[in-house]
Amino acid sequence: MTTNGNATMTTNRISGPTASVLAALLAAIAAATPLRAQQADTVALDELVVTATRVAVPRAAVPAAVTVLTGEALRERGVTHALDALRLTPSLHVIQSGSYGATTSLFLRGGESDYVQVLVDGVPLNEPGGRADLANLSADEIERIEIVRGPASVLYGSDAVTGVIQIFTRAGAGRPTVRAGIRGGGYGTLGYDAGVSGQAGALGYNVAASHLTSDGVYEFNNEYRNTSAAANLAFWPNAWTEAKLSVRYADGVFHYPTDGAGNPVDRNAFAFEERLALGLELGRALSDRVRIGLLLTGSGLTRGDDNAADEPGQGSSYLETEVLRRGADARIDVRPTAAATFTAGATIERQEEESVSRWDDPNPDFSSRSEYAHRRMNRGYYAQALLEPAAGLAFTLGARLDDNERFGTFESYRAGAAWTHGATRVRAAFGTAFKEPQIAETYGSGYVVGNPALEPEQSRSWEAGLERSFLDGRLALGATYFDQRFRDMIQYRTQPPGSTEPNYFNVAEAKAAGLELEATVRPAAPVTASIGFTRLETEVLDAGFQAGPNAEFVEGERLLRRPTHAVNATVEYRAPRGAAHLVVRYTGDRDDLDFSDDMNVRRVTLDAHTVVDLGGEFRILPADGRRPALIGTVRIDNAFDTEYQEVLGFRTRGRTLFLGARMELGL
Repeated sequence: MTTNGNATMTTNRISGPTASVLAALLAAIAAATPLRAQQADTVALDELVVTATRVAVPRAAVPAAVTVLTGEALRERGVTHALDALRLTPSLHVIQSGSYGATTSLFLRGGESDYVQVLVDGVPLNEPGGRADLANLSADEIERIEIVRGPASVLYGSDAVTGVIQIFTRAGAGRPTVRAGIRGGGYGTLGYDAGVSGQAGALGYNVAASHLTSDGVYEFNNEYRNTSAAANLAFWPNAWTEAKLSVRYADGVFHYPTDGAGNPVDRNAFAFEERLALGLELGRALSDRVRIGLLLTGSGLTRGDDNAADEPGQGSSYLETEVLRRGADARIDVRPTAAATFTAGATIERQEEESVSRWDDPNPDFSSRSEYAHRRMNRGYYAQALLEPAAGLAFTLGARLDDNERFGTFESYRAGAAWTHGATRVRAAFGTAFKEPQIAETYGSGYVVGNPALEPEQSRSWEAGLERSFLDGRLALGATYFDQRFRDMIQYRTQPPGSTEPNYFNVAEAKAAGLELEATVRPAAPVTASIGFTRLETEVLDAGFQAGPNAEFVEGERLLRRPTHAVNATVEYRAPRGAAHLVVRYTGDRDDLDFSDDMNVRRVTLDAHTVVDLGGEFRILPADGRRPALIGTVRIDNAFDTEYQEVLGFRTRGRTLFLGARMELGL
């Protein structure tokens, strides 16, 4: 949560002379001897991807739109949060209601913010029913991110309505390496991290931890603290067997002074989150054509808000929710030929959620307390046929049956084909997906009453794409058109005081269609430039219970917080002693709601804005024997000090400088 974007905080901004010095520093990096150009991820035809099919296949065999981000590039840009890494993905709009730690939402291809499934090493981070807040997910140990745009419920079940984001963390290999880093900058931001990785015989390992603090963008009560730790272990007892264990822990506290309209009025409110994610993957090759695997996952989350009274005589509130997800996924992959793979699997997951909220008023008659606790079991069965390029043609066909102990069975399917001829690739896909209701929407009690009769939200989607490379691969172009329909969307309905009627119903309906254009060019060996353009058209088809021009759903109007136009552009320069990155993000106007007057909520339009970021690293000392490599880093967020808002009334960071250094030592 944040504030008015018009306020200035000169103590944290970069003056004109300082900006000139930094520009000269980046120019010095660029002046070094060229090393290589980074391969573009979004339109390359030969890289391997996993998330789209759960089998490592060439991208030419995948009919879906896929974006791949590398951890190396993110570290060169100085990206510290996973949410900032995702901002350059076509059709993926990331909004944060304030500074570090504030609530974050993901809108992919115009879908709702709970329509994207987020995985870390196969472990889902979403709460039951789709919510995935990445505010406390650091980018320190990211090795690779795969973003699949389009429905993926066939392989991942509920929540994967408009896409899947899977984050792969750093694995250990080779000789032991110790690394450590520190960085600091505007708004009192300070972060440091350390880790060790390597391989000892059949065991690969990586263990790391990080800590970040910031004073935030407000003058009071906006501190942020985040501590995280991660470990990856991989064991290969023989050539046919492997076992991988991943553990990730995060603990974040975010102080916010803002009310629901973004006004800084509170001096002691804070939000807290503690998360633990565990994943154990076992694999065994029975032959060169048959492989079996088992994935065990578990995630625990405790989150809440604590708002004590600012002054004697005032009321206070407290909310705490505990979520636990435990799952197992067993599957078999059969390859009757080198080009064909048949996959069949079964999943089971147990979801538990407990929540308690209270309002303590000086007058006991106005105090209240609400709580609920519920658990549910999901089972799923899926199958997929995959044909890798044969005579240039590849296709996928999959189906899934989910059996939920609450809403019964639900079917989803997906089909797609891709044809490659020389430097041209044409693809098309069609599929359905679903999202189960949140537990609170089904079983909540107290302030709001859940509706046990709720059904899953559903979607139908199709897309078609064309990719083409020119000039021996130095120029790559891509275009994708998509069309989606969302129905049975769950909507909140206000009930009279004292009513026992439920507050949630399956009533709303909407559509989203758009065009994604991408281009990557390598004019010279050390330089790579890319640009992505998205035109998104959303429309409410059925507003359900809501009426009037200022409602959240207005029939014929676009969905809130989705820009019609968005452009992302990057230019990167790599050299033996460093790299420099320029990132430009244009976000078109969006509709939002103004809550400054609780009795008169208004629909407003947020202005379009352009944000420019600079980042780079340079090798101060190369590794030499027992001497570690020393690398300096620099990053400038919002270099032109643009004033903008992602959520109406909440501040964003102005021009901010971060400097740092990291050390790497091979043992």
